[in-house]
Amino acid sequence: MKTRTTLFFSRPRRRLLAGLIALPAVLALSTPLMAAKPATSEVNSTGLAVTDDTVKVGILHSITGTMAISETGSVQAEKLAIEQINAQGGVLGRKIEFIQEDGASDWPTFAEKSRKLLVNDKAAAVFGCWTSASRKAVLPVFEQYNGMLYYPTFYEGLEQSPNVIYTGQEATQQILAGIDWVVREKGAKSFYLLGSDYIWPRTSNKIARKHIEKKGLKVVGEEYYPLGHTQFNSVINKIKLKKPDVIYAIVVGGSNVAFYKQLKAAGIDLTEEKPLLLTISVTEDEILGIGGGNVQGAYASMKYFQSLDNANNDAFVKAFKERWGDDIVIGDVTQAAYLGPWLWKAAVEKAGSFDIDKVRAASPGIELTTAPEGYVRIHENHHLWSKTRIGHAKANGQYEVVYETKELMEPNPFPEGYK
Repeated sequence: MKTRTTLFFSRPRRRLLAGLIALPAVLALSTPLMAAKPATSEVNSTGLAVTDDTVKVGILHSITGTMAISETGSVQAEKLAIEQINAQGGVLGRKIEFIQEDGASDWPTFAEKSRKLLVNDKAAAVFGCWTSASRKAVLPVFEQYNGMLYYPTFYEGLEQSPNVIYTGQEATQQILAGIDWVVREKGAKSFYLLGSDYIWPRTSNKIARKHIEKKGLKVVGEEYYPLGHTQFNSVINKIKLKKPDVIYAIVVGGSNVAFYKQLKAAGIDLTEEKPLLLTISVTEDEILGIGGGNVQGAYASMKYFQSLDNANNDAFVKAFKERWGDDIVIGDVTQAAYLGPWLWKAAVEKAGSFDIDKVRAASPGIELTTAPEGYVRIHENHHLWSKTRIGHAKANGQYEVVYETKELMEPNPFPEGYK
């Protein structure tokens, strides 16, 4: 049986507790809000941090280091969702308390902090990680201690864990669909692959290369640079010499600031699309640091853009800005992070328990009917059905949506022929 979760936002009435947003007036969940609160012994049989009044969860992202530019929005989104859920009575009648840890852009630190959250703090769920390197570092910990991680980032796929709900897109929904679009709509025939040097960009480009070559097209260059790298003039010169139709860019974190500024300084005007730049890593969060004028003309393949024109997203953007400031922006991963607490709440209430095994069993089929990106549903493989969209970067730091799939794409983390 599927469980539907619907979010409704009211007009702002007043601030709560010195600066909190105006919270949603109505939230229809699988369990009625006025239902009797179940006894703690009934909803927590495995020693999680659940009392008669509260439940503890973890937030684990980089708020320092090179990845902070990308991960700060995820923290803000998860806190916003928790505040809104608490304003509606919490989960099974219990308010959510979060324990925030800093992964500090360091993969061993992520593993250490995840162990703390699960073993010492006994968190009922953890919302966190951004890079695939951080996710791979914490995965053995979550599986060893049977925790539940809600992971928000688009990623390379080739993974499925009973201890992870993947709220971002996998490769077939982002990489393959994006390349298909640029070949079909822009006539692209040659590609230069560029990425940061860790598992996600390398594996994503491996998948991209296979897809490009299956189409009989060419990869004319492939380069990787360490996280935090700031000198891209050499590879920019190679790109100018090779003259690819497409720069396929998977540079992450703070390195994007240097890359796009140096690209423009070298005379490559992305608005001319010679070459065209297609990214799967630069959201509105990164553009805030890069500067809209330096990214203008680029394209991005993702499932969410702040500019999406629907009532759900209008209400979400309004609430987000009221909570975090009018100058804030919202990117793909930020929105996917926002989904995590809501999907967890729906699964807990469907299961009638915080116990990890019961939440896991209840998760497939959970639906979020008014997510900012639109309707989403948890697949049996723990990924989300979602749409693919192509955005065109504007000088104001926002993307104009120029393409979206008509139907939701079924997640397939293990596409045949791409392992």
